[in-house]
Amino acid sequence: MLETQIRGRVLNPGDEGFDEACSGFLLTVTHRPAVVVIPADAGDVATAVRYAVDTGRPIAVQSTGHGKSVPADGAVFIATGELRELSIDPSAGTARIGAGLRWGDVVAAAAEHGLAPLVGSSPNVGVMGFLTGGGLPLTARTFGFAAGYVRSLDIVTADGVLRTASPTEEPDLFWAVRGGKSNFGVVVAAEIDLFPVRTVYGGEFSFAGEDPAYAARILRSYLDWAGAQPDEMTSSVTLLRFPDAPQFPEEVRGRSLVQIRVVYAGTEKQGARLVSPLRALGPDIDTCAVVPYEEITEIYQDPKHPVRAHLRSALLRDLDDEAIAELVSLIDPAATGGPYPGVELRQLGGALDREPRRAHAVSTQGAAFHLWLRMPAPPERADAVRRVTDEVLERLRPWDTGAKLPGFLFDHDSTPERVRRAYTVANYDRLAELKAKYDPNQVFRINHAIQPS
Repeated sequence: MLETQIRGRVLNPGDEGFDEACSGFLLTVTHRPAVVVIPADAGDVATAVRYAVDTGRPIAVQSTGHGKSVPADGAVFIATGELRELSIDPSAGTARIGAGLRWGDVVAAAAEHGLAPLVGSSPNVGVMGFLTGGGLPLTARTFGFAAGYVRSLDIVTADGVLRTASPTEEPDLFWAVRGGKSNFGVVVAAEIDLFPVRTVYGGEFSFAGEDPAYAARILRSYLDWAGAQPDEMTSSVTLLRFPDAPQFPEEVRGRSLVQIRVVYAGTEKQGARLVSPLRALGPDIDTCAVVPYEEITEIYQDPKHPVRAHLRSALLRDLDDEAIAELVSLIDPAATGGPYPGVELRQLGGALDREPRRAHAVSTQGAAFHLWLRMPAPPERADAVRRVTDEVLERLRPWDTGAKLPGFLFDHDSTPERVRRAYTVANYDRLAELKAKYDPNQVFRINHAIQPS
């Protein structure tokens, strides 16, 4: 029996803790696996993988569940939350991280040594899901994708073998996993580069968005400003419209907002000079200041608790006045009905368009902005929410490059055709060849599955 071979825990349907173990941050996807394995170490992971292969079941892997997209029905579900190894080597400027850790854990540990990892907007996102999806950090234009700063990975492949993948050991596997998500195995640990960054200059400028002409002027001003910024400046703009409903705080209830967020990897003096054109627009809220790196994720104020939301994404080319009018119309209070999408545009370019320190499978494919749609999706409105996000993406189709980022594939963006769009043709062909080598029977398919060639 599997229970006698695992040092950690094995949970079957109906066992105490089963539902909690296979839940996660994104509540719109429900997993119903055949069994949950909570491994105590890499040996447990290898045992669970061999069990899945022997019993003909697929394997699902989850740390925090921020990236859930495909229900793990009937699968062997490996929950990596107990793999919490963490060590910092200040002299080498590296961290070794277990698969159960979240970025908040790593940021805090590294900050004690004046060092910092490349992180996204949430401290609660799992490290491995972020890195294997490529990792779009808050300092993306300065450093590029976080995947380029992974030094090595320990991964259990479909044959149940624990391998170390690095530029010198299993280099093809090393390339594929950083961008290929969980298509090639279960990553149990990673070694990454850290940077001597103690602070950034950053924060939020928030503007009223109820007047479409004013909102359009703010958005145009942001786009013009962003196009003139150095690589050390990474920024985004978010357009929000809140329903006039009692569950929302009074200060935002029924309001529309345009929020600009900036992260500058440089000095306070230079950062303040660079954002002065945004400050001159007269924001209602201005939080820009020196931010300790361990507080960098607070700039984005991502939800800290599980959410029921529908998520979509796209990669956009440069935006003209027609695009601005379409975007602003999404938050126009005069438009009837809902649901109301939250639209974030994160500026790309800079280091993202240069050769990474260590080659990986991720690319912006030349896009100017990453579009990120987030909409609350209670069960009774799930279908309506999906229709609205489809409509938003259709309206923005003239500026859509057709490409996507592999770390932002959710729900029906996990279809084979849409998965292909997350990679260049050459990279997808190479990934398909490596999938045929490392997982020809598609044991790892509870994800955005890459088809073996």
